[in-house]
Amino acid sequence: MLEDFTLATARLAEVDVRYRIGGPTRQGAPGGVGSEPVVLLHGHPRTHTTWHRVAPLLARDRTVVCPDLRGYGLSSAPPSDAEHRPYSKRAMAGDVAALMDHLGHERFAVVGHDRGAYVAHRLAADRPERVTRLVVLDAVPIGAALERADARFAQRWWHWFWLGQTVRPAEDVIVRDAPAWYALQADPTLMGAENHADLMAAVRDPATVHAMCEDYRAGLGVDRAADDADRAAGRRLACPVLVLWSTRDDLGELYDDPLAVWREWADDVSGGTVDSGHHMAEEAPDELAAALARFLAGR
Repeated sequence: MLEDFTLATARLAEVDVRYRIGGPTRQGAPGGVGSEPVVLLHGHPRTHTTWHRVAPLLARDRTVVCPDLRGYGLSSAPPSDAEHRPYSKRAMAGDVAALMDHLGHERFAVVGHDRGAYVAHRLAADRPERVTRLVVLDAVPIGAALERADARFAQRWWHWFWLGQTVRPAEDVIVRDAPAWYALQADPTLMGAENHADLMAAVRDPATVHAMCEDYRAGLGVDRAADDADRAAGRRLACPVLVLWSTRDDLGELYDDPLAVWREWADDVSGGTVDSGHHMAEEAPDELAAALARFLAGR
């Protein structure tokens, strides 16, 4: 799995970030074969190894960086606070920017799936001088999702509100048997054995489970506030945005036209569907990699 990639840990200001890097240039260079590097950000509860089928395809002609988000995988989980700011998408986006500084890359594209899509969005919004292109997979902005939340959303995405509770924390239930809990959404046949093993090893750590819940708590509070502040100030994404969603997941059902939602936040939006379930990097890697390669090449 990712055998042609280098596995390392970067010691940043607030966290240690585990990552893999591959492609024509691996460190300290502006990109591969004239192409800007791309960062791939996983979602919940995955680790960076979710990209093990997609990253090698993209690394044929560009540098590819796959980190574990803070609190996920084997990246460190810093202490939180009453507002859950250490797990805000702004804090996570800052980690990605710092990692790319560490690797010597000033400008780069970013792809995010699920929770990673919210980090990618915040990175593009906060640091437009760094992000050349943005790809979001199976997501609309947190602010848009909560603004539009209705009974159907609450029924389908109930985990946002359960994981986000603080009165009776979800992790108290999950850590009783975390591998069994996460097995409900982690089929080793679809994931690949090594990817599955990496996830199961991560969720056995109660600190990781707590950090993942903090991610959702931040989403319901400070992350929504950041999106709302952007909307109130009229700030829009400056870079081209590609939006892809799975045909066998529910984003299209919830929002009818996810592209129309994203056009409220950015001027240059394109995209469509991928024939897959939610974890498209694992289930439809060839189709996804081809779409990403076209977009990253400006086609």
